[in-house]
Amino acid sequence: MIKNAGLAGKSKIKNSKFNHMTITASDISKLRTATGAGMMDCKNALEEANGDVDKAAELLRKKGIVKAAKRADKIAAEGTTVVKVSGNTAVVAEVNSETDFVAGSDDFKKLVGEIIDYLLVNKPADLEAAQAGLQDKITALTSKIGEKISLRRFALVDKADSEAFGDYVHMGGKISVLTVLTGTTDSALAKEVAMHAAAAAPKYLKREEVDTTLLEKEKEIAAVQLKAQNKPQNIIDNILKGKMEKFYSEICLLEQPFIKEESQTVQKFVESKGAGTVKQFVRYELGEGIEKQVKNFADEVNEQLK
Repeated sequence: MIKNAGLAGKSKIKNSKFNHMTITASDISKLRTATGAGMMDCKNALEEANGDVDKAAELLRKKGIVKAAKRADKIAAEGTTVVKVSGNTAVVAEVNSETDFVAGSDDFKKLVGEIIDYLLVNKPADLEAAQAGLQDKITALTSKIGEKISLRRFALVDKADSEAFGDYVHMGGKISVLTVLTGTTDSALAKEVAMHAAAAAPKYLKREEVDTTLLEKEKEIAAVQLKAQNKPQNIIDNILKGKMEKFYSEICLLEQPFIKEESQTVQKFVESKGAGTVKQFVRYELGEGIEKQVKNFADEVNEQLK
């Protein structure tokens, strides 16, 4: 990462080929505005073009950098989720593309593999650090295929030797789940819980983690409905308790009825197999929370021709 690259104030970047040629922050800004390319790409292109902004823009187009930059504002809602275990470390990630056609390509699948391996080896502190480290690889494929590719999110999880990872990928990457079980090293058992989480879509591990704002909102809605029925307050209080218990059983993994044996909660099922509990889970569903753009075919073709 380059910090304080000399673009502030009136500082200038000297061109090594021409003693009288200087590249100013204004030149770089002008090229960035025209092309949407990154600062360093613009700086390098201007140096190669001896300060000629038009020629630098042409160089960026030839290198495919402008094409990649123009995709930056596109919505990438397709792609895949993936989970991989390596010893006592695992990673779950979502990598997006604009279309499912690209998501099914060998180039995209190869890139996803490289991204996962990078995350496992380098263990970046956050998404920004991961994106910075992977920028060249992602930009290269974006330039090649003319479609935005992005690492949307990832989670790195560590476990102890005495614990078990369970990993499961549903429908070729539409959903990926990782679980960590304590008190057992049975990865098959942990995978069963991961499969349950894929189907039941819990939002939280246990009730203590439920967002208090969400909880109060649920209580308020239920209370208003009950008061409309003219029920006495003591009856309303008892019914509310029951409704909250049901609410927890719907959104908390440990309290959900286990999908293969609904007479037991997930916690009871895990205990019945001699394990401790589910310590952690990560569930990624492809495109979750992304608003997809809907375009007609003609608009899409016209946009590609720009």
